[in-house]
Amino acid sequence: MVCDTLPCHVPVLLTEVLAALEPRRGGWFVDGTVGLGGHSEALLAAGARVLAIDRDAEALHYAAVRLAKYADRVQFVHDDFRSLKKILSRLGWGQVAGILVDLGVSSWQLDHPARGFSFRQDGPLDMRMDVCQTLTAADIVNTWGEAELATLIRQWGEERYAGRVARAIVTARRQAPILTTGRLAELVRQVVPTCGPHRRDPATRTFQALRIAVNRELEGLETFVSEATDVLAPGGRFVALTFHSLEDRIIKHALRREAGIPDGDTPVNEKGQRLVPKPRLRLLHRRPVVPMAAEVTANPRARSAKLRSAERLPPA
Repeated sequence: MVCDTLPCHVPVLLTEVLAALEPRRGGWFVDGTVGLGGHSEALLAAGARVLAIDRDAEALHYAAVRLAKYADRVQFVHDDFRSLKKILSRLGWGQVAGILVDLGVSSWQLDHPARGFSFRQDGPLDMRMDVCQTLTAADIVNTWGEAELATLIRQWGEERYAGRVARAIVTARRQAPILTTGRLAELVRQVVPTCGPHRRDPATRTFQALRIAVNRELEGLETFVSEATDVLAPGGRFVALTFHSLEDRIIKHALRREAGIPDGDTPVNEKGQRLVPKPRLRLLHRRPVVPMAAEVTANPRARSAKLRSAERLPPA
């Protein structure tokens, strides 16, 4: 159930996002993961028009409440940002002036136990960003085999103790299904040691892996960057905010490829020469932009954020 009382919301790297997108240029800007509308609000306040997309219907409701005063310059769509080309085609739109995607799970989703994202609060083991889909984290935890679970947690959680975690899950579910975030978190904490200077909760990586799997977060990201480039007007800007190394790596390589910069995955011809594609983007920063210390102090959840951006080159 939703209400019209807005949850607390602090958009990450807001100043840097605005600097990269330059909304004063005018035109339509796509916020592909509008969430609670913090970045979109700043874009609209700067005079832009915004197409606000999110697959979380509850988030769209709150965003609509926040952005109500800009109703004449914002349009909301309940969909996945990876369907951007189809969305624009359905709306009868051509090119856009800017595209923003914030790939992290929102603080609001983490702070609501009923959504099942957090290992710090007990709630149903859900983790769906779009509650219309059927697959939940509980389905994965209670039906996947031990080897499948270990591979998932190792690959997408980057958890070195993935085998231990998978074994503990399979053993525990024989007694009773694992249906809550609290029970799963405790199981993981029993088999994964706490270490490192920041004392990260041992359940962090396992929950990340499950969330990625439930929401197919890495699926189609590379294709999305290519399709986003297709619909950017010359001089248009693309900005992505990432929060863990897996998604950041995909965005980084996809942007470099669109910028015509070779890397280890660039194919070679029979002479050993790299087949570099014709550049369609210009990278705005050689390295990702990260939050300043003051922002991390004020909003610790921003600490892992990275901003990557690029500008659409004019046709040759």
